Amino acid sequence: MTVAVKEGVSQSAALQAKLKRTPGKKSFGVFGAIILAGIVYAGVHVANDLSRVHNLSGWPYILLGLALLIALGFEFVNGFHDTANAVATVIYTHSLDPHVAVIWSGIWNLIGVLTSSGGVAFAVLSLLPIEIILKAGSGAGFAAVFALLLAAIAWNLGTWALGLPASSSHTLIGSMIGVGIANQLMNGANGASGVDWGQVGNVFRALFISPIAGFSFAALMLIILKQVVKDQQLYEAPVGNEPPPFWIRVLLILTCTGVSFGHGSNDGQKGMGLIMLILIGTVPTAYALNHALGFSQTQDFVAVSESAARVFQHYAPQGIEVNDARTVLTAYIRSKELVPDVIPAARRMADEITHQVAPHHQLSDVPDDQQRNVRNDMYIESETLRLLAKSNVEKGVPPFTAADKDTLKNYEDHLDHATKFIPVWVKVAVALALGLGTMVGWRRIVITVGERIGKEHLTYAQGASAEIVAAATIIAADRFHLPVSTTHVLSSGVAGTMLANGSGLRMQTIRNILLAWLFTLPAAACIAGGIYYALRLFVK
Repeated sequence: MTVAVKEGVSQSAALQAKLKRTPGKKSFGVFGAIILAGIVYAGVHVANDLSRVHNLSGWPYILLGLALLIALGFEFVNGFHDTANAVATVIYTHSLDPHVAVIWSGIWNLIGVLTSSGGVAFAVLSLLPIEIILKAGSGAGFAAVFALLLAAIAWNLGTWALGLPASSSHTLIGSMIGVGIANQLMNGANGASGVDWGQVGNVFRALFISPIAGFSFAALMLIILKQVVKDQQLYEAPVGNEPPPFWIRVLLILTCTGVSFGHGSNDGQKGMGLIMLILIGTVPTAYALNHALGFSQTQDFVAVSESAARVFQHYAPQGIEVNDARTVLTAYIRSKELVPDVIPAARRMADEITHQVAPHHQLSDVPDDQQRNVRNDMYIESETLRLLAKSNVEKGVPPFTAADKDTLKNYEDHLDHATKFIPVWVKVAVALALGLGTMVGWRRIVITVGERIGKEHLTYAQGASAEIVAAATIIAADRFHLPVSTTHVLSSGVAGTMLANGSGLRMQTIRNILLAWLFTLPAAACIAGGIYYALRLFVK
């Protein structure tokens, strides 16, 4: 017992010495060069995008700069709050020096962000009331963005200060719910749509199930490893300050890489959607429509839009003419109630979109003063198609044939490609903010994950099992456009391996993590709703 205690003390002392060590000048130099290159890259592309914008007022650009600063601030906090989970196991098993691990993780976060689909970004964005999305450049739009970002940053900083691995995903989604509820209360029953609870349910199920999956599958993986791999070195805790055997070290570095990549591809997207909402609101001329669509793609879009209009015409009730398609479809998106004039309105909207786009060789040729309206029409039509696809005949949806369903799904994909895009410079900026945040504040969360979840030190097999499951879960969620929490998946995975190994759990830490998980959504919602209400007293 005395020897074990001495070894534990020695191990802890070795780790503390590593954690307190500051990066060398070379590390600072390399990271500084990467940050500088990223800033220059983003700056050049922003200047190029804005070169076609002719606005005599400087106010939109001041708002743009402030909003981008806050949005990237959220990603910075996300970096030192969430990304630290990815490096905890390689640091606590001495597989990588802490500062090498952080830089390595940052690189793979960058790759994950750059290769992300953008689907998670817009899935999260759809939680906001539709009128805020359509009026992103209004006072209400900016109040919503500022409120939810400031609330998310405040809660993340609070939980970080306590060393709690709370979820940035939960925080941001809770903030969106708070803004939606406040918006509903301020506008009354006939006003805003409030919250899309169906979409919230889908997102929340992903956030709820993912940590359970992390706990269960990590425990199962450790049990399987013990049956398959008989090398006892894998199931030992690090001794002193020595790295593990080479093959184990490679395994742990690979699992850290997978979690870092997955975190970038999923968590990194959550700020991207808000940044795009900011860009659309301030400079719609440059960002409302995807200017990367060339002549052939634009002509294909027109053809698909015409085909969709013919499908809607075939199923539209006879004798119903709709003059204001946007109002009818917006009401449908809010209420989810399929009234008889929805299908005729969808047909008319498809015709209007066709007439808006067809005269132009590419989307960038759409007149500046029409870009935002065209984008809003496309967004409404896409959301209508999404809701129709989720409904069934019993709810009043026409019995579309398989071919017609394919036509409408193809149209939805084309609409999303034209409006739900993320410029590369936005991805670079988000990746740099995540990386910089990871470099600054990783220690607190790393200590919690590495030392305070289980009663015994993390073994190599436990670290590998937790990270393999976390990486697989996060990357799979990205493919299905579902937001999940890196923090909850990994910390629950570590807890699962501790239980499966008979190592025991520190119930105080588990209780604190569960309380943070339980209170994050309502706390963030209340903070964001309060900030939104206060801001709306001054802006309309």
